[in-house]
Amino acid sequence: MKQPILLTGFAPFGGESINPSWQAVQQLQGWQPDEETQVQTIELPCVFAQSLEVLQAAIQQLNPVLVIAVGQAGGRTAISLEKVAINYQDARIADNAGNQPLGEPVFAGGATAYFSTLPLKAILQSLRQQGIPAEISYSAGTFVCNHVFYGLMHAVATTPKVRAGFVHIPYLPSQAVRFAGSASMTAELVVAALKQIILLSLQQQQDVILAAGTLD
Repeated sequence: MKQPILLTGFAPFGGESINPSWQAVQQLQGWQPDEETQVQTIELPCVFAQSLEVLQAAIQQLNPVLVIAVGQAGGRTAISLEKVAINYQDARIADNAGNQPLGEPVFAGGATAYFSTLPLKAILQSLRQQGIPAEISYSAGTFVCNHVFYGLMHAVATTPKVRAGFVHIPYLPSQAVRFAGSASMTAELVVAALKQIILLSLQQQQDVILAAGTLD
């Protein structure tokens, strides 16, 4: 039996009829990056507690070697490789179940933050070499995406052999046309980027040294 790779996307939220994360992720169901692994995909609800319940159940069931959660970040211009998950949630809007935590921890008494364990700089370098806009982001926000990112890293913190992280992606073109000047990225390009992220996360044991910080 092949070792599972868990890839997650989100249900639509904030009045949108689609979520580009799930539109892209579901196309990778069953994909085999090598002879030993195979991708399994699930859609997470855009609901604070429920999203983690679904994610944790999938992790327990599949026992994956790699977990990558993907979410929509409308307004971003590139594939955003998230570095830091914080133990804090402050929702500007309500989630799909009407929950709106304001200034609360994801887990009371939990670690202040977790870092992604993906080789982010190697991934960044590879995506840019392939002509795919990419960046390392140092804030995953304070909505459900960060909630899931933090919960994911908390869940795998005691299993160092499992690599995990979070990736934000821009709007699809069909979404961006509704917002003047908003950036977008096709699902095909996102899928290509996700494949490369998976491959490098499996193959690149030590990250490269590369300037990828920010000044603001």
